[in-house]
Amino acid sequence: MEILTYSFMQRAFAVAVLISVITPLIGNIIVLKRLSSIGDALSHSSLAGVAIGLCFGFDPILSAVIFSMLAAFTIEFVRRCFYRYSEIATAVVLSFGVGTAAVFSGFIKNSSAFSSFLFGSIVAVSSFELFVVIILSLIVIVTVIILYRELFFITFDEEGAQLSGVKVKTVNFVFTLLTAIVVSVSSRTVGALVISSLMIIPVACAMLISKSYRSNVILSVIFAVLFTVIGLFISCIYNIKPGGTIVLIGIFILLLLIPFRKK
Repeated sequence: MEILTYSFMQRAFAVAVLISVITPLIGNIIVLKRLSSIGDALSHSSLAGVAIGLCFGFDPILSAVIFSMLAAFTIEFVRRCFYRYSEIATAVVLSFGVGTAAVFSGFIKNSSAFSSFLFGSIVAVSSFELFVVIILSLIVIVTVIILYRELFFITFDEEGAQLSGVKVKTVNFVFTLLTAIVVSVSSRTVGALVISSLMIIPVACAMLISKSYRSNVILSVIFAVLFTVIGLFISCIYNIKPGGTIVLIGIFILLLLIPFRKK
């Protein structure tokens, strides 16, 4: 527990706990709507925002948030253009994010700063970034609580929700925007390349033992916090990347839970 006496570890754990709460809130909807590829597309777009921010001297977290939001807008626009082939939207945005990140990463003088966003870094979280994560996390949590009924409805029956008077397009747009925020604020601690895994794996673990949507949300948050805290401790003690450690712990627990899955 001496690890927590260091200020950078306190910031890292605070950010990590907040991230592990908000990622499953979005991840449940992503998994149940079979939109897992959106997480990958926005994570690579946030990486492009990080690269641009580091090139031009902006705060990389803020630039990642802005770039992820623009990517979210683009996904919604392209999905409307290809209504019957909506997966094209995520593929296009993902490709654009990868290409942009690859081009601008070549102009970054401090390559270690950029690599810390790939798989996460526990020593790089600043006080300002902690403040940004707290504000954005509160926005995500409050929005999910307010729109809980609408999000639940469109997750399982989008057409029925529209017939019942739910503004499906607006709710989907807000949901995509929330996903962009979650992905971008998670890139520093967890890593842009593995944040989509943190959205999916805790939800998958919860689905093995939960009996309802509400219990699945609660259990997925508990699993995500567990994976993140254990992963941060291990990564700090053995000096390894936190993002990959968190994901591997999650997969290990997922494999342990499979024999005990609900009938």
